Amino acid sequence: MALLNATEIQAALDSLPGWSIQNDKLHRDYQFPDFVHAFGFMATAAIAIEALEHHPEWSNVWNRVSIDLTTHDSGGITAKDIILANKLEAIAKRLL
Repeated sequence: MALLNATEIQAALDSLPGWSIQNDKLHRDYQFPDFVHAFGFMATAAIAIEALEHHPEWSNVWNRVSIDLTTHDSGGITAKDIILANKLEAIAKRLL
């Protein structure tokens, strides 16, 4: 999968509020009302993640979920990361 250039990444960020670049990865922190909503987000997202066969680096502490996206095989951010970020946004909107 081809790496996105800086212009392509910025265009994607413009349509993904709350997402940024940290450590050369797409990054987002979500804060949910409580642990159940945070865990529900992760459980629901896991189905979409598995379908894409593209797994995030993520962690959960109580009501927060921190996500980093990169395509390890390609060595950076690709269209797969943008697709997954959009899917995660759609799932989060239902729970926030």
